[in-house]
Amino acid sequence: MSYLSSIPWWGYLILIVTLVLIRDVFQKKHTIVHNFPVVGHLRYLLESIGPELRQYIVANNREELPFNRRQRTWMYASSKKENHYQGFGTDQDIHESGYIFIKPAMMPLRVDPLRDWGKPCPSAKIIGPNREKPYRPTSLVNISAMSYGSLSANAISALNEGARMFGCYHNTGEGGISPYHKKGADVCFHFGTGYFGVRDKEGNFSLEKMVETVNQNPCIRMIEVKLSQGAKPGRGGVLPGSKITKELAEIRGVYVGEDVISPSFHSAFSAVPEMVDFIETIAKATGLPVGIKAAIGKMEMWEELAELMKKTGYGPDFITVDGGEGGTGAAPPSFADHVALPWVYGFSQVYKTFQKYGLTNKVTFIGSGKLGLPDSAIMAFAMGVDLIHVAREAMISIGCIQAQVCHTNRCPTGIATNNKWLEAGLDPALKSVRFANYMKNLTKEIMEITHACGYEHPCQFNMDDIDISMGDNNHTAPLRLAYGYQKDEVERMN
Repeated sequence: MSYLSSIPWWGYLILIVTLVLIRDVFQKKHTIVHNFPVVGHLRYLLESIGPELRQYIVANNREELPFNRRQRTWMYASSKKENHYQGFGTDQDIHESGYIFIKPAMMPLRVDPLRDWGKPCPSAKIIGPNREKPYRPTSLVNISAMSYGSLSANAISALNEGARMFGCYHNTGEGGISPYHKKGADVCFHFGTGYFGVRDKEGNFSLEKMVETVNQNPCIRMIEVKLSQGAKPGRGGVLPGSKITKELAEIRGVYVGEDVISPSFHSAFSAVPEMVDFIETIAKATGLPVGIKAAIGKMEMWEELAELMKKTGYGPDFITVDGGEGGTGAAPPSFADHVALPWVYGFSQVYKTFQKYGLTNKVTFIGSGKLGLPDSAIMAFAMGVDLIHVAREAMISIGCIQAQVCHTNRCPTGIATNNKWLEAGLDPALKSVRFANYMKNLTKEIMEITHACGYEHPCQFNMDDIDISMGDNNHTAPLRLAYGYQKDEVERMN
């Protein structure tokens, strides 16, 4: 012991480096480390922190994806009630292709300058007006589908409590309704091909459990059937048994320690008429509005659905169109990058199809896919959406730093992880207030732009109110010409 205590600190350092060098030379797993022992580890270190280096040092304010630094700064500042203005004009290239120009009116709408426009603005439509329990959302902007299990308990609690404070609804995601979804906000119950929370022992959909879930949870105001999602349309998934705790097993209706497979298709229906029957069965049994969510690709079945709805009067009460840009769900790059249409193309195709059959005022359209910023939201309303869902923007408002490690269970902010140590750093009491603040500021700016354009409600925007740059210095075009239709006037409910 006396000999070891006499070794200087640099002696231990030399010993450690020597051992690492020997280990590197004799291992064959990593060529770089073998060929360049010790220093080769720097390559993997720099690779692991590459996103952070680019985010904070290399990239400019408008360069990053999916949300650039300017967008994230606005979300952070809005959630913290800090100054989110910018000075000295825009730093964007306003001639780049796809740039949005919102046209203000010569005479803005006269409004009470002392009124708080950060309060929820209700939907112009009632969802499922012919159902036993129709629902009119109190907010135009609401929380998109994100499951407990994908997000931590503290994150779900923060979002639900914040939704209660602000006055919007909270979509459960396909993981079933958890105790963390029951903090006071209205809830949209969402399920996919795994039928989590409403499945029988064989994994098939159970109407009995659906009715039981609705009856036990009066916070559930509508039901959404997921056909596909932007991150991975047409692809199933596997929930490893190692991730299934006793709590998750009880919520999802699965077994502890057993792998659970979510197929890419529904076992309850396989054709459009069967899907409509499925929707009507659930609506009649629960009394609630029932809708569908999908990323958009081939249009033949959407045409069939619209034609059937026109003929029979039956079908979904709302349609959520998800952008193919991807979302909070982890997915292979090929799916996230290339499968399904981006939101603007997908939504415009669906809207035009339902417009052809005179159904746009019979259905509530919901947009989901990077629409949680005022300019994007206004464009979506002009194109025909009635409501907006936010997911990644909601995560950013409660602390997400866009580390893009959602799929690793190592989310450094405690949001997209079940690691108890990481999750403990997220305080629901604080973060719920931040989410509510973000929603207030988002709604406030949406309403301010609405009034600047001479309107009272965002549903009054039409496609001639927005121009987009066509990519040169002299040419812009209204959305009506860019996407080939004019939005129908909304039959607004008082």
